Amino acid sequence: MKADIHSFESMAALDGEGIRYAVFFTGCPLRCAYCHNPDTWYKSGREWSAHDLAEKIKRYKPYFKNGGGVTFSGGEPLLNAKFIIEAGRLLHDEGINYDIDTSGSVPLTDEVKAALDGAELVILDVKFFDRESYRKYTKGDFDNFIAVGKYCTEKSIRLWLRTVVIPDINDNEQSIKKYAEFSKQFKFEKYELLAFHTMGFFKYENLEIENPLKNTPALDKGRLKKLQSYLDRCLYTETADD
Repeated sequence: MKADIHSFESMAALDGEGIRYAVFFTGCPLRCAYCHNPDTWYKSGREWSAHDLAEKIKRYKPYFKNGGGVTFSGGEPLLNAKFIIEAGRLLHDEGINYDIDTSGSVPLTDEVKAALDGAELVILDVKFFDRESYRKYTKGDFDNFIAVGKYCTEKSIRLWLRTVVIPDINDNEQSIKKYAEFSKQFKFEKYELLAFHTMGFFKYENLEIENPLKNTPALDKGRLKKLQSYLDRCLYTETADD
């Protein structure tokens, strides 16, 4: 089994628990207006077999002692569910776990279910809380995302949620409160907000594709901290002041 892999990141510390080795697949069914990796939409990098990938990752095993492992990301990793299943088995034989960082943007097939079942943790990108906004800003299928989140909940697969906060789109308490209410249909361990940034803008220029948010500034870190605090209050207290 082979898959197109865009790039790798060793010693990744923000893609799950412990020190992670991140594998970024190419290909994505979404076209998010705020995507910072549009270069992963298309085939790039090189083709890898599951065996060769597992052999490469094995070299980093000493760094995984304190709960670390591999994180499959993208692009959309679940487009390569069959590959993840095969690579995951080879990694498991070496005592290495894997996480999946996904938008949940693919149909919930048996192969996708099996890939999710094998994950130590699923990090699910909650892009928007309503069908209209989801379609407007991602061009994707809202129902696929819901199905993946509910499957993880029903199967008690460990789940983290993440949402990118974008100036003038969802950087307000009203939206954050709606995210909190929406998320309660899932069973998750934590919900983290991420700041929209402009570091990937040069990629749009290099690829000669339109950047829908080219005039949007990066989200202020102080604002992100306040919204995260507000989200936590919405989730973990009975009331939250707007």
